Amino acid sequence: MIWDRRDFVRTSSLALVGSAVGHLPLLAQDATPRFEELRRNVGAFHMRGGTIGWLISDNALVVVDSQYPDTADACLNGLKMRSSRMIDVLVNTHHHGDHTGGNKVLRAATREIVAHANVPGLQRRQAAQRGTESDQAYPDTTFDEHWQMDTGDEVVSAKYYGSAHTSGDVVVTFERANITHLGDLLFNRRDPFVDRPGGASIRGWIELLPQVIDDHERDTLYIFGHAGEGFPVTGNADDLVVQQRYFESVLEHVGRGIAAGRSQEQIVSIEQVPGMNEHRSTPPSVARVLNVAFEELSAEQ
Repeated sequence: MIWDRRDFVRTSSLALVGSAVGHLPLLAQDATPRFEELRRNVGAFHMRGGTIGWLISDNALVVVDSQYPDTADACLNGLKMRSSRMIDVLVNTHHHGDHTGGNKVLRAATREIVAHANVPGLQRRQAAQRGTESDQAYPDTTFDEHWQMDTGDEVVSAKYYGSAHTSGDVVVTFERANITHLGDLLFNRRDPFVDRPGGASIRGWIELLPQVIDDHERDTLYIFGHAGEGFPVTGNADDLVVQQRYFESVLEHVGRGIAAGRSQEQIVSIEQVPGMNEHRSTPPSVARVLNVAFEELSAEQ
């Protein structure tokens, strides 16, 4: 398939500045709110946007990510049916609007919002680009490398591994439940969004995933930000390996194209990343990833 210049420019990652959730209409979404219990008081909330994680116990109410205002309201109503506590901590895995758009809705019922140190600036820049400054609630507490909270019956921790999906992604672990929320560091069998203007690094993403696996148990249950149609938003370390292999295949394809003297338009015109047959690819979404890879590899030369 050959794209004309207009199609190419429209799908270029440079055209995505200020559109950090432009990929979302392509992702499978739940039409109705659904609370899923996983294990040891930890679960996931599914509706629209990035998957929300939660801990509900007698000692603590912890939420990971907030989706959008309307879905955050649905989530909050469900939490109120399950606990009389305020939300002790809301952790944002990164700044994108499908993960922080509901912060303001949850703000009045939340004691503290926590995120990586890069998130407030990225969130403010995104809000300024969209004119949504009044709709934001920003982190109260930020950290550079590691954050932890002991609730008595659970230990919740967050760790920053470096730039990948953005420059502010953190991995949140419910240590005793052995459940880890990856945010958008894992798009299960779906072409991921790589936010280069937000500090993303494909090489960083490749290096990060094995570190996450090494830091957790083999039987750790992972919660993913998004998944392709027909695939779950929970899984195991094997899914992280698939995500790593995806990006390695992306860089290999783009690198070979550059070495062969092919144009950027030619390199990104494929319909699926080579060898990644399980991925639910569509030409716009795969081109976005390949464009970022082209820019990243070209900058290294």
